[in-house]
Amino acid sequence: MTVQTFRELLSQRPFKPFRLVMSSGQTYDIRHPEMAWLTRTSILVGIDDSEDGVPAEFKICSLLHVTAIEPLSTSSKHVTEA
Repeated sequence: MTVQTFRELLSQRPFKPFRLVMSSGQTYDIRHPEMAWLTRTSILVGIDDSEDGVPAEFKICSLLHVTAIEPLSTSSKHVTEA
């Protein structure tokens, strides 16, 4: 996956939530564009967001290890680590 791919996903309006599937099998849900930040080689994903919308922590995901991007329905909410 490229930085441009993620830039386009994060800038869509209205935003469409999606799931990152990593080569390790871990998945990370991105429900809001404010919960993901791009670098040249990685996407940082905020997880365990509280009611104020601030993530408790973040995971650094190498773009080289993202194997799939799946659309999310608006009713599901979770982060899964294999």
